Amino acid sequence: MLSREEIINLRKSLCKRVRRLVIKVGSSVITTQSGLNVKVIEQLVTQIAKLHNQGKEVILVSSGAIAAGMRKMGLKQRPVSLPQQQALAAIGQSDLIRIYEEAFAIYNLKVAQVLLTRDGLVDRHRYLNARHTFFSLLHWGIVPIVNENDTVAVEEIKFGDNDFLAGFITAMLEADLLILLTDMNGLYNHDPRFYPEAKRLPIIEKIDKKIEALGKTTPSFLGRGGIASKIKVAKDITAVGIPVFIAKGDKPGIINAILEGEDVGTLFLPQKTQRLRKHWLASLPAKGELVIDEGAIKAIKQNGKSLLPSGIKKVKGQFFAGDPVYCVGEKGERIAIGLVNYNSTEVEKIKGLNTKDIIKVLGYKGYDEVIHRDNLCVLED
Repeated sequence: MLSREEIINLRKSLCKRVRRLVIKVGSSVITTQSGLNVKVIEQLVTQIAKLHNQGKEVILVSSGAIAAGMRKMGLKQRPVSLPQQQALAAIGQSDLIRIYEEAFAIYNLKVAQVLLTRDGLVDRHRYLNARHTFFSLLHWGIVPIVNENDTVAVEEIKFGDNDFLAGFITAMLEADLLILLTDMNGLYNHDPRFYPEAKRLPIIEKIDKKIEALGKTTPSFLGRGGIASKIKVAKDITAVGIPVFIAKGDKPGIINAILEGEDVGTLFLPQKTQRLRKHWLASLPAKGELVIDEGAIKAIKQNGKSLLPSGIKKVKGQFFAGDPVYCVGEKGERIAIGLVNYNSTEVEKIKGLNTKDIIKVLGYKGYDEVIHRDNLCVLED
């Protein structure tokens, strides 16, 4: 176990290298029962402006549109129906961005509103276009303020919550740090709301099943995320070599305290086990499934091989060439996700065959592999 001095030195060392960072602010931080907490928003903006003046690039992922809409409509309780939530998001989003715009204007900083859904980033070209747009904004000195496009998002195209959206953007922009601001001062060994003796974990060297289990017992009061989703995002992002912090967002000066290496929140150390393109693949919504045999599972997981038609037992769903599909075992366990070289009808015809037989069955052969290893991401157990 690291000493407090070692932890602080490690934090300072990691944060000293940060040039580009993503900050996610949850609903529990910037909303109250009566709507948006303008005071907390202004505190956060002051800190971000300071970072901007230091030459750092900051991307802000902010929840709060639905809460702002509730305030405008005079609602005391968040509705449960999706259409009503989407309507409130449409009503409140302009309020949310206006408050940010006014707060940043005090520091002569301009903002840009960016609303995203997962389906807008599935296609590689659209993904790269979004990436270039962000880089253009940062080059111009603009602070991008990002939210999921709740007004149009449905289950099939939702990120799920802004924790996952923030993680996606962090990886896409190859940021140096992700900060997840919530209503708790990091990760604890027990839920501090029910166990006063609970201790904060200042540093997590590796996210194992014990750490993941802690998230199941500490849900958040507000929003769709909670600690469980933050641990999942931290696991994904540290896997591509980027450190992650979870910290209490309404604590004055919290962002600056993190970057100065103070002992606040929880730091998840980077692991560097996954390439960024693989992370992009893992984040895509699959269009179908290929049930594969044990030989194919071994080839993919242990030997880093491509998926050949001979290893495919069954085809599920309809998809086109270039679509993401899951590779699953015969018991339904997800092994990998990848971009297919053939559509579902073609794969149905060539499943179980040797590559030399593809041309006999289809009349042509574009590829030997149904999924090439460069377009395949093995999913962790």
